[in-house]
Amino acid sequence: MSHDAQTAASLAAVKRMEAGLAAGEMDMTPYFTEDFVWRGNQGCGTKNGIADFQRNWQFPIRAAFTDRHYKTEKFMADGDWAACFGHIEATHSGTFMGIAPTGKRIKIPYMDFWRIEDGRIADNPVSVDFASVMAQLGVDVFNGHGWENYDNGSAKPAKPD
Repeated sequence: MSHDAQTAASLAAVKRMEAGLAAGEMDMTPYFTEDFVWRGNQGCGTKNGIADFQRNWQFPIRAAFTDRHYKTEKFMADGDWAACFGHIEATHSGTFMGIAPTGKRIKIPYMDFWRIEDGRIADNPVSVDFASVMAQLGVDVFNGHGWENYDNGSAKPAKPD
């Protein structure tokens, strides 16, 4: 397969998977290899295989956040890799990281990267902005020391000597 054809196939594979997630599908086997690895940033963990992914990521996210709408801003692909960034709009209707349901409508920002093997996802490094999610739910994980304070002028950034 040519590089351009592989790029197109990779992009098509992840768009099928995203459509399945958005539709609330429960069977992820059409989209992921049996031994795929989902690698999240701090707070998200690592999931080895479909059962681990569903038990320790997909189902808890669905339990905590309902009425989900996936808003992908941009897809990119190159060969056997594809990526996107965007957010999920959802209602906080179940416990999330110890926070009881608030009923708030929030955004869950994310960046996803996928390596495709034989039309299915084999490797999935992910970055989910849980600090933003927590802030929307009333928890400042930076305890008032976020660098946004430099941007708004309420704190002065340090300079190297």
